[in-house]
Amino acid sequence: MKRKLLKRFIVVLLAALVLGGNYVAKAADNELIGAGASFPYALYSKMFDAYQKEKGIKVNYSSIGSGGGIRQLMAKTVDFGGSDAYLTDEQMKQMEPVLHIPICMGAVVLAYNLSGVNELNLTPELVSDIFLGKIKKWNDPKIQKLNPKTQLPDMNIVTVHRSDGSGTTFIFTDYLSNVSQEWKDKVGCGTAVNWPCGLGSKGNTGVAGLVKQIPSSIGYVELIYALSNKIPFANVQNKSGNFIKPTLASTSASANIKLPDDMRVSITNTDASDGYPISGFTWILVYKEQNYGNRTFEKAKTLVDLLWWMTHQGQKYTEELHYAPLSKEAVKKAENLIKLITYDGKNLIK
Repeated sequence: MKRKLLKRFIVVLLAALVLGGNYVAKAADNELIGAGASFPYALYSKMFDAYQKEKGIKVNYSSIGSGGGIRQLMAKTVDFGGSDAYLTDEQMKQMEPVLHIPICMGAVVLAYNLSGVNELNLTPELVSDIFLGKIKKWNDPKIQKLNPKTQLPDMNIVTVHRSDGSGTTFIFTDYLSNVSQEWKDKVGCGTAVNWPCGLGSKGNTGVAGLVKQIPSSIGYVELIYALSNKIPFANVQNKSGNFIKPTLASTSASANIKLPDDMRVSITNTDASDGYPISGFTWILVYKEQNYGNRTFEKAKTLVDLLWWMTHQGQKYTEELHYAPLSKEAVKKAENLIKLITYDGKNLIK
């Protein structure tokens, strides 16, 4: 009798383990993990919450900066990385083929803290000279001449930059490298650079927080962070000579250029006459071949379905959160890239 009971217990236990194992596998296939850029965090949070309610798929995204997202994708500890900077040729060589799926566009704005100054115009030369530490006072004749109706204070300029690896930094330094040969030669472009002057803080949230706290400061943040913190930001002169206020419309206008098939593209210092010159895409980075490690076909299909939804149905959440949606051309490029994703060499979307 005892032996029969013991055998029955073992059978039930094994069945439970098998079912439990299948449940765990199923749960894993219905959960995705991503990490990276802080800029799209508000949008991704909204998208992923809506997607879970609609599809039952949970997506966990850690806002750790573009540099961190790229490192985690390289280490294959996440299903996807988020980045405001496209991978360099050197990074691409170090990894298996990676695709850049554009999700939305954003503007990097120059947020400032000057009491009583509600509007400020800056040229590319002034922006680079301020962050090079060459212009040290707000009432410098060059700034004052550009803003004749504004009484600028006799105060030292305090610049604020990112202290972590950041796609926002990549966009900003890419812009500075495009408009200033001195910046390009002395500092250059990257997700992290050696800043000539100023204070550093982590994330868009950290930079926005410092600018808001420190009088006479100026720092670069994504538009949404300046708006949410109610910090004024400057109009910047573009290549056509127009002073452009960063808005969703002027951000989208900056992408009215020919886009490459792989979407590894910079749109800073745009040729578009109505485009804001410090704009860029943010991408989700994924491996083209999804059969690696212990990944299942179901996991790969879950990821592909999410990307398709984000570049189509998910676009309706962009503008209400102050992100610029993808243009029709960018959506078409995104579709072609998603269709390239494979599992064991076979396309996941026809």
